[in-house]
Amino acid sequence: MNVYTVPVKGYFDENCFFYVCRNSGYGVVIDPGAQPEKLLEIIRKRKWKIRKILLTHGHFDHTGAVEELRCALNIPVFAHEKAPILLEDGRMNLSSFCIGERTITGVSPLREGDRITLPEEPELDLQVIHTPGHTPDSVTFYSGRDHIAFVGDTIFRGSIGNYQYPGGDRVEIIRSIREKILTLPEETVLYSGHTEETTVGTERKRYL
Repeated sequence: MNVYTVPVKGYFDENCFFYVCRNSGYGVVIDPGAQPEKLLEIIRKRKWKIRKILLTHGHFDHTGAVEELRCALNIPVFAHEKAPILLEDGRMNLSSFCIGERTITGVSPLREGDRITLPEEPELDLQVIHTPGHTPDSVTFYSGRDHIAFVGDTIFRGSIGNYQYPGGDRVEIIRSIREKILTLPEETVLYSGHTEETTVGTERKRYL
């Protein structure tokens, strides 16, 4: 499986990720935050078969291209079971403060310990880890096979996520980082929403 990082520019710059099998082309897209035309063009040019949209949390800068991709590709959207608190409320997802209210409905719920798989591609297997603190619905998608984790805005290269937005909690984000992310194997590469990748081993030196 390969990870492709695609920076997109909306109200904020954000990292969208494709997690795709190098041989079959089957995969998922994670946090399509903006520029749906750009993302669809990449999918078409590479002839990828994207089967699911995964959201690490419900802030608008991570979901701005969801509706266009969902309609164009006819695929489902998955987010934590608490995600509707943000997705269906412009104040909670911050869109009301920045671009005008944007909401998303009809999202399939995920829970701690669930696994994201594709029937067409047995190599794709992501574990859902609930990592609240930045938002109540924040999750990390982890592959032990590939030693990678998509952490959203919970932890960045050299810093932690913002816990001062509606629904954020400083105690929870620190607990999530220390007990759920930094306990992963030290070689695990962390892909975040707004910085370059880092590793568990590197961040352990800062926070443990």
